[in-house]
Amino acid sequence: MKQTGGDDAKRRAGESAADIPDDGDVVGLGTGSTAAHAIRELGERVDAGLDVRGIPTSFQSRELAREAGIPLTSLDEAVPDVAIDGADEVAADGALIKGGGAAHAREKLVDSAAERFVVVADPTKGAERLSQPVPVEILPDARRPVADAVRSAGGDPTLRAAERKDGPVVTDNGNLVLDCEFGAIGDPGALAATLSATPGVVEHGLFVDLADEVHVGTDDGVDVTRY
Repeated sequence: MKQTGGDDAKRRAGESAADIPDDGDVVGLGTGSTAAHAIRELGERVDAGLDVRGIPTSFQSRELAREAGIPLTSLDEAVPDVAIDGADEVAADGALIKGGGAAHAREKLVDSAAERFVVVADPTKGAERLSQPVPVEILPDARRPVADAVRSAGGDPTLRAAERKDGPVVTDNGNLVLDCEFGAIGDPGALAATLSATPGVVEHGLFVDLADEVHVGTDDGVDVTRY
């Protein structure tokens, strides 16, 4: 995973994963720039006759799927056969940090429900151990108590600010996001359990023991790792 990143690598990873779904499949549609390549490629396959339905994980992926001509459904109606989603960081054991786009609550819901969860990434996302800040979606009234709990767990929480307006980022669910710096995470599973048990936390960006395979676009192809 130590090659250069870039849009070509993302495109190769997305197109590789988009080749997986078969006729009749329900596909979880992830959020982010690499997942967007998979959605566009899946749209091309639908245009060529592939019969699939998609379950989007965000407003962004819903709009992109509609533009690509992918028929949509929901978790109320179907179970995903495969989910295709990106990641902000991928550890050697397949643990992930997601939530750079603040869509991780819905992403985890769809990705964990899928029979097969496929991660798409470029080489810059690879790491031996997870160390990026962990996004934590919280109820608006829970900002202070959750921040205190994160500090007690050894983290340093920062409220995510919006880039093009005053105030914080607000998720598709109407919640806020704390980006929590823990340094190198020795036991992602234990930290995930701690965050999940914290009142006021809607969902966190640690995806542990969920990925079935990772497709990493490289300078000249795609590396696939299965777990």
